[in-house]
Amino acid sequence: MRILTRLEEARSLDTVSDKLQEAVLGASRPQRLKDLLHGTWLGHPLHPVLVQAPVGAFISTAILDLLPGTRRATTTLVAVGTAGAVPAIAAGLVDWSEMTKDRRRVGLVHAAANVVAVGLYAGSLVARLRGNTARGKALGFAGLSVAGLGAYLGGHLAYAQSGGANQAAPEIVRIPEEWTVAGSLASFPDRKPAVRTVGDVAVLFYRDGADVSAMIERCGHETAPLGEGEVVGTGSDACIVCPWHGSTFRLRDGAVVHGPAASNQPVLPVRVHDGNVEVRQP
Repeated sequence: MRILTRLEEARSLDTVSDKLQEAVLGASRPQRLKDLLHGTWLGHPLHPVLVQAPVGAFISTAILDLLPGTRRATTTLVAVGTAGAVPAIAAGLVDWSEMTKDRRRVGLVHAAANVVAVGLYAGSLVARLRGNTARGKALGFAGLSVAGLGAYLGGHLAYAQSGGANQAAPEIVRIPEEWTVAGSLASFPDRKPAVRTVGDVAVLFYRDGADVSAMIERCGHETAPLGEGEVVGTGSDACIVCPWHGSTFRLRDGAVVHGPAASNQPVLPVRVHDGNVEVRQP
C-alpha cells in the first residue's frame, strides 16, 4: 500500500502523463467515438467489459499450455486475446485521459504493464506460429505475470481510487427520506439551473413552468459543480453540460447523453406542495 500511495503522489510521471493525455484527447475528439469508448450507450464504462476477452483467452491459454496436445487451441487463444486487447486498451485510454492526476499516475503504470503483457503475447504468438512451442509458452507465462500486475493496479484504480465509479451515487443516502422543502416554486428561476442544499447535499433544480426536476448537483464523473454548467436544448430534451469535462445529462431524468460520464446522474423525486418544491430520497 505504501508503494501505491507513492505511485499516486509521483509527480515525476506527470510529464509523460500530460503528453499522453493530450495525444489521446486529440485522437478521440469526435464525440461519437468518445461516447462509444466511454460506454455512455452501455450505462457503465466499456473498458471492464472489453478486457474480459483478452483476460479469458490468456488465462485459458495458460491452463491449456500445461496439457499435452493443445498447440492449435493455445495458438488460437493467444491470437484472439492479442487482437481483443486492442479495443480494450483504446477504451481504457479514453477513460484514463479524463481522470484526475493521481488516478492518471496509477493508470499510466497500469497501461504500461498491459502494453508490455500484450507485447509478450504477440511474441508468443509469433513463436507458436513458427513452431517454437516452448518459447511461445515461456513468453505466454511471462505475459500473464505482467498482466497480473496490471490487473492489480487496475483494481486499485477502480476500487481504492473510485476510477470509473459514479461519484454522485453515494450522495443519495444523505438526502432525507421524508419530503423536504427546498424552497418556494416562485423562488426557482424558469428554465435556468438553481442549486439548493437539501440536508447537507447540493441539489440541482430545473424549473420549466410548473414542472420541476432535481438531481444531485455534483457530477458523477469527477464531482464537478453541475450548477455552473450550461443548459442546452429545450423542453423535455433540456440538458445540463458539465463545466469540467463536458458530460451531458438530461435534466428531466438524469440520463447521460454524452460522456465522459458513462452512467446516469442520480435524480430525486420532486413534488410541488402548498406552493413549495419538495424532494426526498428515492
